[in-house]
Amino acid sequence: MWKDYSRSFIKNSRASSVSIMVAAFIASLFLSFLCCMFYNFWVYEVEKIIIEEGGWQGRITGIAHEEDILTIQNFANVEKAIVNEELSTDQETVVDVYFRNARTIFQDMPLIVRQLGLEDDAASYHLLLLSRYLIHDPQDETPPLLMTFYLVVLLLLSLSLILVIHNSFAVSMNARIHQFGIFSSIGATPGQIRTCLMQEAAVLCAAPVMVGILLGIALSYVTKQGIEIIGADMPGRYNINFSYHPAIFAVTLLVSFLTVLFSAWIPARKLSRMTPLDAIRGTGGLKLKKKKHSPVLSLLFGTEGELAGNALKAQKKTLRTSTLSLTLSFFGFTMMLCFFALTDLSTKYTYFEKYQEVWDIRATIKNTKIEDFGLTQALAETEGVNDLVIYQKAEALIPIPEEAISPELASLGGPQAVAGSSISLAEGSWLVKAPIIIMNDDAFMRYCEQLGITPRLDGTIMLNQFWDSLNSNFRHRKMIPFIKENLDSAVLRNKDGGAETADIPILGYTGEVPGLREEYDDYTLVQFIPLSLWEKIKGQTGEPQKDTYIRILAEKGAALDELNALEDRILQLVSASYEAESENRVEEKITNDRILSSYKLIIGSFCTLLAVIGIANVFSYTLGFLRQRKRELAQYMSVGLTPAGIRKLFCIEALVIAGRPVLITLPLTVFFIIFTTKASFLEPLEVLPEIPVPIIAAFSLAIFAFVGLAYYIGGKKMLGCSLADSLRDDSMA
Repeated sequence: MWKDYSRSFIKNSRASSVSIMVAAFIASLFLSFLCCMFYNFWVYEVEKIIIEEGGWQGRITGIAHEEDILTIQNFANVEKAIVNEELSTDQETVVDVYFRNARTIFQDMPLIVRQLGLEDDAASYHLLLLSRYLIHDPQDETPPLLMTFYLVVLLLLSLSLILVIHNSFAVSMNARIHQFGIFSSIGATPGQIRTCLMQEAAVLCAAPVMVGILLGIALSYVTKQGIEIIGADMPGRYNINFSYHPAIFAVTLLVSFLTVLFSAWIPARKLSRMTPLDAIRGTGGLKLKKKKHSPVLSLLFGTEGELAGNALKAQKKTLRTSTLSLTLSFFGFTMMLCFFALTDLSTKYTYFEKYQEVWDIRATIKNTKIEDFGLTQALAETEGVNDLVIYQKAEALIPIPEEAISPELASLGGPQAVAGSSISLAEGSWLVKAPIIIMNDDAFMRYCEQLGITPRLDGTIMLNQFWDSLNSNFRHRKMIPFIKENLDSAVLRNKDGGAETADIPILGYTGEVPGLREEYDDYTLVQFIPLSLWEKIKGQTGEPQKDTYIRILAEKGAALDELNALEDRILQLVSASYEAESENRVEEKITNDRILSSYKLIIGSFCTLLAVIGIANVFSYTLGFLRQRKRELAQYMSVGLTPAGIRKLFCIEALVIAGRPVLITLPLTVFFIIFTTKASFLEPLEVLPEIPVPIIAAFSLAIFAFVGLAYYIGGKKMLGCSLADSLRDDSMA
């Protein structure tokens, strides 16, 4: 019986069935497209990290015997352990560790390290790669949450799609309340009614869901190829093929059918719980509540405002669905736009503007020590080079007597009160990290002159500053002296714990760093030393980093083509003898802007998708809402309300339906902007010009336009109906 009834209804109600099928198709298409694109973004991120940094998950430093490597490999959860030849030295071996189940890495690595008899700091973790698998350090208070954010967005999108399809089912099912009331009166149980409705949903949605999934895969492939074309010339971009996994198909299919299931189940449950008498007597019209009043609408619009408010309150629960869907879409749209605007502003301040006058070209000489680099003079004489610095980085430790701590730092409670465990106290001295910047002699001499220090090549210039993080933030740092400036020499120790030390004169203290486009770790005492001194002490402070860097300033105001030509001359000169790579400031800014534009295009497309979902929900709801009101509006017209009054009534309702999500979203957006501005320590006057107000305003107007269009279509159809027919019959042609 029920199968025959369902077939008959589907056959005779093509418009309603097509509406449901289209909604299911759109939902599965969007879900398939997004799941596929998110998966490809994830694959690209993982592959890029592996190419640039390696696929290791954990790393152990300080192994001295080959037997220790076998110990690591024999650990139950370790898949393999490989010696890192680049990082290993004669004194110690660095081993990259790969796990079968990386989710237990933060429990397993400490056990392995203790079993080897090493300190806990011998273990390090590939946090960026692990974060892409949603694995975070339990001790990290601010872990990377990019993948978590993606999953939350997908969940919100699924919720929005449920609300969209729900309207299509609700309209179809509400049109048959009278019929199911008759079935219920002759013995049909609520369970049988629900089963009938769910069977209809399955029959109507099976084919559209499968087609939507397949087209979503095709659309994601085309989008991926478009992104590859846009980013083909971007430096640092990798060409990674389109990827698809059977698990993604299974997840998409499951989510799509769950979306359809819940969308159909919500109105089916409501319909099946109606009593037979209510179902037979009620034909889907509104049950207006005479005691409800709308003083604001009544004051603004008179009688039509009161009637509109009463009608909207009668559909309060249904309106919640529409409002929630559009609010989620609009809020996601505005939030993402504002997030990218703030990110762009922060990058501009913390990188491009900060280093604008510091560098024009920077070259990296691979696997070369600064003392072995023999082209310094040739580079200095190259046409277009205005200033040149050759430098290499190393690390050491420096003991500072307790009494040498500056009064400003002592007043804060001492180094550990601010820096925590990064600075330790041993034998009456603070053991502080001392990064070493080794500069070519000519550049070091110019740096001395810049600071007003007598130029010499036998000592160090110490960066004597300490970030007062208790009384300032990272964007507006308050720097205080680290130590008293009365020490004549510094003792540099090997950072790896060797017994060697180097006692070198301190030529001067400074708070001004040379222009090298380098970021220095907090709570350290950075040492700037000349190459001549390094050649004397290098065996006493450990091995330097493997690469040497060249920082070049061109003539002031050099254009992009001039910088490109100079960069080509530098690379041509250096590449003849060394492996090198380079970048220039203007090209990097252009590349960064292109990358941001690509991200904005992708996110903008996603935001548009959210917007379409929200507007589709409002559109389908509005048309369904109007279909249920034929009798109500006919009664109004029978007592004297003119067609012009009906139109005014519709305009008021459209204004409320479209305005409510906007009024809810805009305060939330303002709160989000205020919160992120404070979290980023940006000034409000800096942020306000970056907010994409025109785009947000355009989207707000689009909401009003589409709701108005839906009311126009539905209202025109309703006003064309016969008044007598509407009062007598509940069907619409």
